Amino acid sequence: MESLIKFVQDEFVTKKEFPAFGAGDTITVYYEIREGEKVRTQFFRGVVIQKRGSGASETFTIRKMSGTVGVERIFPVNMPALQKIEINKKGKVRRARIFYFRGLTGKKARIKERRNK
Repeated sequence: MESLIKFVQDEFVTKKEFPAFGAGDTITVYYEIREGEKVRTQFFRGVVIQKRGSGASETFTIRKMSGTVGVERIFPVNMPALQKIEINKKGKVRRARIFYFRGLTGKKARIKERRNK
């Protein structure tokens, strides 16, 4: 049964090419919003907290601070409204899911930038 589901996902789900990113990276996600008959593009810039799933059901969670309130948003990778993803900074973290980041504020909430070799 699982192989049948995987086959259908591979054949019929259109995959978009996005740059490789992971937990700790600061990215900007551009996506379409439909308001009645109007369509506009909005962006969400924040730190990737986690990537989970695989194939058609893969998602990633982004967290940003809006004033003093933390805002998280979950994006499916295969969402048709996703237009593009830009990587602003590559972060250096030791974990794949950085949920501890939710409890940090101020200077402690900074993530070191990864250097390219």
